[in-house]
Amino acid sequence: MIRFVKWYISSLNASYSSRVPKGEWEKKPYNPVLGEQYFMTWGDVDGCGETKVICEQVSHHPPVTGFYIENEKAGISLNGHTGQKTRFSGTSLICDQVGHSVVKLHSRDETYMFTSPSLTVNGIWYAAPYVELTGHSYIQSTSGFYATIEYSSRGWISGERNHFKCYIRKNAGNSKEYMHKIEGQWSAKSTITAYGTKASKPFLDVTQLKPAEMHVKSLEEQGEMESRRIWQKVSEAIRANDTQTAGVEKSKIENQKRAEKAERDQNGTQWEPTYFHWVESEPTIAALQRMLSSTKSKFEASSSGNWVYKK
Repeated sequence: MIRFVKWYISSLNASYSSRVPKGEWEKKPYNPVLGEQYFMTWGDVDGCGETKVICEQVSHHPPVTGFYIENEKAGISLNGHTGQKTRFSGTSLICDQVGHSVVKLHSRDETYMFTSPSLTVNGIWYAAPYVELTGHSYIQSTSGFYATIEYSSRGWISGERNHFKCYIRKNAGNSKEYMHKIEGQWSAKSTITAYGTKASKPFLDVTQLKPAEMHVKSLEEQGEMESRRIWQKVSEAIRANDTQTAGVEKSKIENQKRAEKAERDQNGTQWEPTYFHWVESEPTIAALQRMLSSTKSKFEASSSGNWVYKK
């Protein structure tokens, strides 16, 4: 569980911090179209093998992405989905992430379910938007351990940016007693402290991590529904600082998708994803949610369903 938390915290930095070049601000992302696909591979690191990634936009209203990640040599796979519910709070945009993921360690016969924190986009009115994490996320393992992670952002006067506090506990243990407390910045350094001790040890310094090399096929080799093919002309216009052309090309994509939906509605046909199918109550997720709900954590399951990868 300690190692899984370490990976999880490093993934937060990779998802919400390191992707933004130093000195720059968040950019408005593309709005994925229904059925949009994305494939990539992370290269081998220290002989662990390649890691393959498959993503597909399985819903447009509300926006939901299904994803599957696998490293056959390491015996690890991840299957999950994520959706977003946005709302304004004062001068900030709040994005609540809906969904969950399951990681299987096949060689150890262990499974871990985890959720994602909410995002706060600050600085919108100053044209300098940046992301901070808020709320809670949870990790539950079939081995009988669970972790609760609380996020806090920097206040007007004091506080540390990108701060988190994590407690690892046993499902069968006393909820007031934790095994380990992990605290620090998910975008920088953190420490770990064993229960009953006051001495903290270094846990993770994400600034020292080097990401694996990312491989994506050339545009000529990509299918028509792959992200870089769909948004090619929009991206080219943005790089050329031609906002008018970017807007025209974006409208073409949106109008085409509206026409496709109208045709499906007229014919009474239902769109189906290529790589994923919905399982209303996925057994593994349902079992892990029951384990987590039996604790005194604040976890509340909205659904035990998952977009499962079609192997």
